[in-house]
Amino acid sequence: MDANQILIKVVLITVFAVLGLVILLPRRGARGMAIRRLTLLLVMVSAVIAVIFPNLTNAVASVLGVGRGTDLLLYGLIVVFLGFAVTSSAHNRRLDRQITDLARQIALTEAPTAQDGRTPTEDVNPA
Repeated sequence: MDANQILIKVVLITVFAVLGLVILLPRRGARGMAIRRLTLLLVMVSAVIAVIFPNLTNAVASVLGVGRGTDLLLYGLIVVFLGFAVTSSAHNRRLDRQITDLARQIALTEAPTAQDGRTPTEDVNPA
């Protein structure tokens, strides 16, 4: 292992571990939304700074032990993409649960009862 690359490896492994915790411990509510918005703001500000001062990305890459600024940007893109994938997956799971709960409620609400005089096989809404 190259001694110059230890810092970037520690940073990337830490970020991936945090993403793993996000998978295991999903946050809901205002706190989770605030964290997502602050993270998005940080990414946007970092992108603007990288565009305005391209040599700064090379300097930061050098400090972190990455060869070039473009490699550092690639690592950052991978981290952002994985974060997006994790949060989207969690959001989709929540939506699936909500849809399932709603479908069950509708099915129970519209289920025929003995008072209706219908059997469960009769069409509820005849054409």
